[in-house]
Amino acid sequence: MSSTFVAILMGSDSDLPVMQATIEILKQFNITHEVRVRSAHRTPDAAKAYVKDAEERGCKVFICAAGLAAHLAGAVAGMTTRPVIGVPVDNGPLQGHDALLSTVMMPGGIPVATVAIGKAGAKNAGYLAAQILGVADQSVADSVKAERISNAEKLLAKDEAMQAKLN
Repeated sequence: MSSTFVAILMGSDSDLPVMQATIEILKQFNITHEVRVRSAHRTPDAAKAYVKDAEERGCKVFICAAGLAAHLAGAVAGMTTRPVIGVPVDNGPLQGHDALLSTVMMPGGIPVATVAIGKAGAKNAGYLAAQILGVADQSVADSVKAERISNAEKLLAKDEAMQAKLN
């Protein structure tokens, strides 16, 4: 029996501080997830075996983080037809710009949904995974919508407080 979950793959354990933002968002929405280190270059056989096994066990979305060459998301996208979200990690001499281009520049027919570089992108990867799962799970969709409303209300309250200080 399979259970729906999101797989978070990192090219290195050094990516965990960035990807912690993804984990926090998935936890916030009570989305089951797994976190693994699999490299497209150093452990390609293990990466392929994990993707196949994860699909069989109910993985619905893969979130892949990598810096520098950043081929992990593209490699995973070539192994599955499940949605793949790529998170370019902000490291190396180009601070993630190379990872961004490597992640976003995929050939036609092998898409990778690419988010921003670094922690902001990792956070958005969690939200995007929740939105994808929300298409088939109304409770997840409702949770995402409620959080958006709450965030908007908080921002408007901050504006009111600022206006009071300015006047």
